[in-house]
Amino acid sequence: MKYYYPLFLLFAMQILSAQKVGDGLNGIAEAEMKSAAQVMNFVVNPNTTNYDITYQKLEFTVDPAVYFITGKVTTTFTALSPMTTVVFDLTNQLTVSSVKRNNIALSFTQNNNNEVVITLPGGLAAGASTTVEISYSGAPAQDNDAFTTETHDGTPVLFTLSEPYGAQDWWPCKQDLNDKINNIDVYITAPSQYVSVSNGVQVGTTTAGTSKTTHFHHGHPIPAYLVAIAVTNYSVYTQTAGTAPNTFPIVNYVYPEDLASNIDNLAQTVPIMDLYEQLFETYPFADEKYGHAQFGWGGGMEHTTVSFMVNFGRGLIAHELGHQWFGDKVTCGSWKDIWLNEGFATYLAALVIRDFDGEAAFTMEKSNMINNITSQPGGAVYLSDTDLFSVNRIFSGRLSYNKGAMVINMLRLKMGDTAFFQGLKNYLADPNLAYAYATTADLQAHLEATYGQSLTEFFNDWVYNQGYPSYSITAHNQSLGVVKFTVSQTQSHASVAFFEMPLPVRVYGAAGQYMDLVLNNTANNQVFLENVPFAVTDVAFDVNKDIISAGNNVALGMKDFGTAAVQLYPNPAESQLRLEIPEGMEVKQTIFYNAVGQTVQSTTSQTIWDVSSFAAGVYFIAVTTDSGTRTIRFVKR
Repeated sequence: MKYYYPLFLLFAMQILSAQKVGDGLNGIAEAEMKSAAQVMNFVVNPNTTNYDITYQKLEFTVDPAVYFITGKVTTTFTALSPMTTVVFDLTNQLTVSSVKRNNIALSFTQNNNNEVVITLPGGLAAGASTTVEISYSGAPAQDNDAFTTETHDGTPVLFTLSEPYGAQDWWPCKQDLNDKINNIDVYITAPSQYVSVSNGVQVGTTTAGTSKTTHFHHGHPIPAYLVAIAVTNYSVYTQTAGTAPNTFPIVNYVYPEDLASNIDNLAQTVPIMDLYEQLFETYPFADEKYGHAQFGWGGGMEHTTVSFMVNFGRGLIAHELGHQWFGDKVTCGSWKDIWLNEGFATYLAALVIRDFDGEAAFTMEKSNMINNITSQPGGAVYLSDTDLFSVNRIFSGRLSYNKGAMVINMLRLKMGDTAFFQGLKNYLADPNLAYAYATTADLQAHLEATYGQSLTEFFNDWVYNQGYPSYSITAHNQSLGVVKFTVSQTQSHASVAFFEMPLPVRVYGAAGQYMDLVLNNTANNQVFLENVPFAVTDVAFDVNKDIISAGNNVALGMKDFGTAAVQLYPNPAESQLRLEIPEGMEVKQTIFYNAVGQTVQSTTSQTIWDVSSFAAGVYFIAVTTDSGTRTIRFVKR
């Protein structure tokens, strides 16, 4: 959904200034919070859980020059338990004029809880279905901004943005994430000089006097927050995507003054679509369309089959298109699971960077996300109950977007590409999840099925609990062809005692050789002996930036005196420094030098030193043993 990142990410270069809420990605974040800013007390309405919506006909009369809506919403639903009334969510800013069933007026009330409560004469038995028609009108509350009118280049424009709780601000609906409408028909009546946009396929238009009614049909299940309309003097630019026999149109609704300058940008949509179809499956709504509609809030919104876009930068196109699989076909089952929408869309957009720009750019994107994630010590991917009352937390760029994306990257690293991508394909194809809702547990189950191992420890550490690790890794040449690694870890938050993770390490040799290793780190201070066919002269941790971590210390410890293994730790050091030597080796003398060669301290047989009084910087220790002399570099913090 609503796409945003911290200002330093690569996508910042692709996002143009927002038209309402300020420049850059902070403006995007602000825009995406607008539809919920005043209604965060609305989380679950238990009064709407006793029925299942199977169809809605949405008829709207609007004029983008006038802040007002007149609507008639016809809803067919099935009772899940015996009912004497049915409740719909609708702001009391709008006035219901009538409710009918079979063209017979029904009694109803609008209460202070933003509900329309309709009496059903004779009741409705469990399993029985009926249809009600609600007529209403009014000016939606302007402080929520789910329904907006403004101008572009002097021309009026109207658009909606309902995630997460804004649909009730402009039409009577079932707001919760517990029911998708099986299919919808949308009729938008507006002055005839304008072009109207909504979900699904445009069936046709009819003109009466100075008004034009445009009919759209969407034949797949859709939650209320993904239903959208827009009206202005759009230019329509159509592309073709997909692979035969699953070709389909990409219909772009662009402000006329911006179309010519965005043709090249829009051309990027097709190869991005191709990439996603290759990675996962055919575009989920290939029997209808995909498209973009330009609108005024910063960023974008992944309305099913038509993403609303402030501009057509590649990063924004990639993010919102990714949502058509992760968010629209399979929708998060609660706002606690929002990372299933946002984390995946963010990660898919990063994969587009790799596909278009190469591995170095992909690594930089991951590095930027890691820097943002680790800018604070706490924060979980999965939301708590209290988090649901904060729109800032639901749409946290640091946690729902960036940490969610990097957790997905780490799952890929842990599982391997074959099991990872097959697990995602199975998740998207699961008949219980496809065109329905999914929770974090559903994703975990599918990934475990292809991985063949439990991922409970991983999900507990990285999804449900908070923070991230910092690693201290020391490597030294144990013997000819064998390198000893010692790995220790600290955690940024007390909710996780230890982060288990395979750790990528790259070692280098004097002749330019290098070798990538993976250390399966399952315990603190864990020791690994790895076969390396050359003497290691340098070591680096996570060169491709695949793991969330911060403040890592990676050092090549003392090599060998002859064939003996010697290690200096911790390095860097703050207070105490230790020298580990094999049994039987005797230290004769140790001299400490600063970076300019001045002697700082000398000892005889000691192997433990207090360096707390040393100034921060680089030092060298000349260690003389009965096996020889070696100079070792260390850093005082």
